This record gives sequence, structure tokens and C-alpha cells, in this order.
Amino acid sequence: MELILKQDVEGVGFKDDIVTVKNGYGRNYLIPQGFAILATSSAKKVLAENLKQRAFKEKKIVDDATKLAEALKALEIKITAKVGSGDKLFGSVNNINVSEALEKEGHAIDKKFITVAGGNVKRLGKYNAAVRLHREVSVDLPFEVIPQA
Repeated sequence: MELILKQDVEGVGFKDDIVTVKNGYGRNYLIPQGFAILATSSAKKVLAENLKQRAFKEKKIVDDATKLAEALKALEIKITAKVGSGDKLFGSVNNINVSEALEKEGHAIDKKFITVAGGNVKRLGKYNAAVRLHREVSVDLPFEVIPQA
């Protein structure tokens, strides 16, 4: 089944992509949830026209995302956490903590666009997080987990 996505769907594609999915997934989930519409010939023509108009606006958005990526690369993120014996943490550090640390630095980035390598961090040390600013712009953000004073 060929569909046009109306918004980003994890593991399927991005907004305005034409994707092929299994009939049941499209008919029972994507279309009723409003995530996609059928890719008829008329819908494809409308999509092509919209994409052509949006291309110019998209360039500015990509440029802004690239500038933000450069600003993020220059940051040194340190996240404090309570530490038990050795270098083990009480709890863990995840994408929510990285998002809060970025917000303190003046960059409001939603937690769902941040992926910490390995999921949750449970020890002190240096780690990486991938921040997706745009479908074409993502940046690796190194951060360090340090003990709370």
C-alpha cells in the first residue's frame, strides 16, 4: 500500500514522504490516526506542488538548523548526578537530562529529538548523544556525567 505521510512516523519515514507499507498497517493504524493518506495520482500532484513551494522555505530552516548545530558543537555539557559507591549513579542519566542541560545553556530542544548512545547512562564519564535538529541536520553532542558536590 502506497501512502503519503502527513507527519513524521518513527521507523517509517518523514512528513510528505511517499512510503510503501503493509496493507493492514496503513489501513488500521496510519490512516485512522491521521498519520497518512492514500497516495492517489491527484494526491501525488498536490504533494509535488506543495513540495516545490516549500523548497525555498526549507532552505532557510536547514540553514538555521545548521547554525544551531554549530552552536551545540561548541558547548561543553556537564550533568551532575548523585553517586553511590565507586562511579555508579543513583538512578540514571537519559535524554531528558540532556534536554534540561541544553535548556540551561539557552537551547530549547525537545527530548524526543535527543538520543543518548546506549539509552541510559548509569556511570560517571564522558558520553555522546545524537541530536536531530532537522531531517538533514543532526549533531553528535558529547556530554560528561560528573558527581554532585
